[in-house]
Amino acid sequence: MEQKKSSLTEQKREAIVSAAIEAFREYGVQATSMDKLAKLANVSKRTIYNHFANKEALVLHLVTELWQRAISANQLEYQAEKPLDQQLAQLLSAEVEFYASPHYQDLARVAFDHLFDNPALFEQELKKLEGQETAVYRWLVAATKAGKLADIDAAFAKEQLHSLIKGSALWPQLIRLRPPLSEAQKQHLVTETTKLFLARYRVTS
Repeated sequence: MEQKKSSLTEQKREAIVSAAIEAFREYGVQATSMDKLAKLANVSKRTIYNHFANKEALVLHLVTELWQRAISANQLEYQAEKPLDQQLAQLLSAEVEFYASPHYQDLARVAFDHLFDNPALFEQELKKLEGQETAVYRWLVAATKAGKLADIDAAFAKEQLHSLIKGSALWPQLIRLRPPLSEAQKQHLVTETTKLFLARYRVTS
């Protein structure tokens, strides 16, 4: 009996999340009332509040969930037998694809627009997410231990890489300064970022 209740609760939560994604995209956060959301998800408004304190919490949950999926999906590890530049480029390609994906950018823009009057909160949430251990961080630690990279602060170096990627593949699109990157632009970004980073940190014999 307990298992059935848990399963039903999870199903309702998933229904709320799915309805929120579609509603926020189509109508925007401000125009999506909890009543409308409850109707789309086929649950009561009380059920929504049982899962999420307010719309702000729901918006941040959507971005967080997508980020968590990306972290889980990218499991590339350091490989001593492969060229350093190829490995880093592969890692960065996965990062670029995530940041530049229409799905992530739609949700990130929803969060950004909704929290425009409180950007510190949005930035704070992003910092929490990016503070988690990622494939890039693990790779930097392993490559440094293997003597392939200079003795660096892996957390700081990870932020450097993310800043280079987001500076072209995320932030300009969120504030609508530039269109989404083409495949050629993505590849160029990965190639040049890889060269720049390794020029600074690769250990040369």
